[in-house]
Amino acid sequence: MKFLKDCKGFEWDAGNYHKNWLAHRVSWTECEEIFFNKSFMILLDKRHSRYEIRYYALGSTDADRKLFLVFTVRNNLIRVISARDMSKKERSVYDHAKKETPSQSA
Repeated sequence: MKFLKDCKGFEWDAGNYHKNWLAHRVSWTECEEIFFNKSFMILLDKRHSRYEIRYYALGSTDADRKLFLVFTVRNNLIRVISARDMSKKERSVYDHAKKETPSQSA
């Protein structure tokens, strides 16, 4: 996750600012929170990385809401493409990984 250390913030615009709230009731602040909380996972989204590199992230908000995010990095800014609550399978993977490496952080 070295590439995240070079990031200087988040990119929000009219295209992605309200989209996740309208679709899944996930606010932009909740999206940002998972990047600052311990025990979040990032995986490369090879299937959707045709035009730009995309990643999946599994993490928890400050209120312990477990979220699944798709994001990319543009000009050292994290741009959230999609956000929703984790599925049952994703929660299982996330909880198992947290047990394996409880002190891991981003």
